[in-house]
Amino acid sequence: MLNRVILIGRLTRDPELRYTPAGVAVTQFTIAVDRPFTSQGGEREADFIPVVTWRQLAETCANYLRKGRLTAVEGRIQVRNYENNEGKRVYVTEVIADNVRFLESNRDGGGSGQREEAPAFGGGGGGMNRGGSNNSRGNQDPFSDDGKPIDISDDDLPF
Repeated sequence: MLNRVILIGRLTRDPELRYTPAGVAVTQFTIAVDRPFTSQGGEREADFIPVVTWRQLAETCANYLRKGRLTAVEGRIQVRNYENNEGKRVYVTEVIADNVRFLESNRDGGGSGQREEAPAFGGGGGGMNRGGSNNSRGNQDPFSDDGKPIDISDDDLPF
């Protein structure tokens, strides 16, 4: 059996960081993922997918992600249910992320004093391997070398 999902989309709002009574960090956010086709009216549609992260990944997402930022999420789909105040059973489907990759730099974020480029973080798998020379480039755009080959490990590819 396999329950694995990879999504790329934009955050619909800033992540919400909370802590459980036991002190465990949990962050919730929603990403808008474009559908691969247009509606009959010629407009693009999107799905709005709730994402939950836990522990250190939750704190990192809360610190670096902002509304509108392009983000890749890897995790599993979870369906949970609870009884609301009116006694009705409510079902919630969400992605429990164990790896989040920040696909855009913080440059357009309005000068909040944060780093220009946020690293990618995962629950236990490291992050994106950008090669050893990236630090010597300072805060430049990682995609500024148009037309030149990019050194990507097979481990970084989702297929």
